[in-house]
Amino acid sequence: MKVKPSIKTITVRNLVNFLLLLAIALLAVTGYHFRSLSKTAVQNQAMAHADLVRAGLTAHMKAGVMDKRDYYLEEIRQLRQVNNLRVIRGDQVSAQFGPGRALESPADELAQRALTGGIEPIIEIQEFSWHPRVRMIVPYVASAEGSLNCLACHQVTEGAVLGAVDIELDVTEYRNHSLFVLGIIVIVSLLFLLLILVNTSRTIQYYVKAPLEELISKAALAYKQQRPLSTEDFQTQEFTNVAQEINLFNEEIVAHQVMLRDKNLELEALNDEIESTLRETVYTMGVIEAQRSRETRHHTRRVSLYSKRLAQAYGLNPREVDLVAAAAPLHDIGKLGIEDKILLKQGLLNEDERKLMVNHTYMGYDMLRHSQRDLLQAASLVALQHHEKWDGSGYPQGLKGLDINIFARIVSLADVFDALVSPRVYKESWELQRVVDWIVQERGRHFEPALVDCFLNSMDEFEEIMRQYPSAGTAGAAVDTSASDSVE
Repeated sequence: MKVKPSIKTITVRNLVNFLLLLAIALLAVTGYHFRSLSKTAVQNQAMAHADLVRAGLTAHMKAGVMDKRDYYLEEIRQLRQVNNLRVIRGDQVSAQFGPGRALESPADELAQRALTGGIEPIIEIQEFSWHPRVRMIVPYVASAEGSLNCLACHQVTEGAVLGAVDIELDVTEYRNHSLFVLGIIVIVSLLFLLLILVNTSRTIQYYVKAPLEELISKAALAYKQQRPLSTEDFQTQEFTNVAQEINLFNEEIVAHQVMLRDKNLELEALNDEIESTLRETVYTMGVIEAQRSRETRHHTRRVSLYSKRLAQAYGLNPREVDLVAAAAPLHDIGKLGIEDKILLKQGLLNEDERKLMVNHTYMGYDMLRHSQRDLLQAASLVALQHHEKWDGSGYPQGLKGLDINIFARIVSLADVFDALVSPRVYKESWELQRVVDWIVQERGRHFEPALVDCFLNSMDEFEEIMRQYPSAGTAGAAVDTSASDSVE
């Protein structure tokens, strides 16, 4: 079976996914804006250097020492982070004053764009390299305003670009500092994420998982003891509400259980009454059959008690013992369908009469087999098979050994024993010892050997039953009459 994840696992997993997406988004936004800030800072630094150069050149021009400006520019080039510095002359200035000095170079393609593009500086940043740099070209525009009138010296029009400062800065330090700050942000974000996960996990453990396990345990105990859950044991409103719902549910369950218990008691009492009535009816039917067959007094009761004792000695369970004892009275119920002239005939039956007498087993079986009650089902098998013999020589089916139902095997021995020790219309009663000897002789032929052993071990009980329920006109086992050569 697939192992399902816990609430903690699901919550933490979903939270991790959400926080990771949030962290990536925040880092992306932070990184983008931080890069923009860094880029702006680099541009401002480059512009500051360019303004410094322009201010210095303007000061040299005012002081009339323009021929010394290379010293000034060289000093600027020595500043930290300045990779390169040059002054670019415009075409109009070069035409008027010549190509300029060593640090005043002609314009390349990028510088040419600055000279012809207007007053906005051109910025070129190479940030994705081992040594990132920024190059800024700041144009100088001719103007008549201010203390220095450019138009007085230069033969150009107002707004013309006289030249530009081309400065290149090494921004490795800026890049490293930016990466350091971003690294700190990432570490702090991860720590913050870890703290959120730990706190969430602890919160779930203390406020969800542990209370849930406690709720399940206490709910089971409350149901078992039939008492309400204490809502004060839970710290959150949700679990308090669940505890209240469980209390209501338990109350309904207990109420239904009480009702079911009462109904079951009523059903048990009704079943007991039905079972008792059925047993009395079965016994009465057996007595009626015995009276019609002119069996000796108490024959039905004695066979039932003998059968019960044999079943106990044989090791049947209590329900089986009750069944065989209750079914025994109906073993000859089929004789109700036999004519009196055959049933009550004194002496041996002829062949035709015997065939009709044998048929009483099928008659009894047909009378009882249609019922679904286990008692009558057992009685139907007893009625059908109680004349079968262990060696297969019995009737009506000639069953052998364990193919004969155990109930029928037990009732057969009990019935034959009572028939031998009791007087019948066709015979006198036998002495008890003679009966015992004959049953031992039939061990393995008429009767199951194990049942004969149970019979021998139960003789005290059998004699007590004979004394309690003697046959009419006899003294039970004490009667000494002549033996009969035939056993029904």
